[in-house]
Amino acid sequence: MKIDIGMTDQQRKSIADGLAKVLADSYSLYIKTHNYHWNVTGPMFNALHVMFEEQYTELATAVDEIAERIRALGHIAPGSYKEFSALTSIEDGNGKNDAKTMIRELVEGQETVARTCRELFDAVEKASDQPTADLLTVRMQTHEKTAWMLRSLLEE
Repeated sequence: MKIDIGMTDQQRKSIADGLAKVLADSYSLYIKTHNYHWNVTGPMFNALHVMFEEQYTELATAVDEIAERIRALGHIAPGSYKEFSALTSIEDGNGKNDAKTMIRELVEGQETVARTCRELFDAVEKASDQPTADLLTVRMQTHEKTAWMLRSLLEE
């Protein structure tokens, strides 16, 4: 059945393609954060173990919301490692990294997802796509706040 929500097919496709990148970055950051949750060591172990769990749990919810928005726009959400790796800007994590390197990389990952969201706003605003704008705003707020919290751990 044809979708008639006040956006052109091209607008929906453009936004869905941008959301696919947000989804890929978010899922890749989820995997990296989970990896670091399992493998962090050192004097900050307990605090980081708990913090990383909170972060990957939040990301798990987010990826579902992003994928469902792509589906609501009438497009297929990417859902495989192969698809995500072709779309993401997030580098894989190395569980052998020291805690400070893990934190630094997670700051970079959080900032990357915020930038990926921000890049999509022009198309979203031109299409008057408020539901996607709301989703992106929440994602950016969350990633920017998480980056700030992680960054504060690196200050001497």
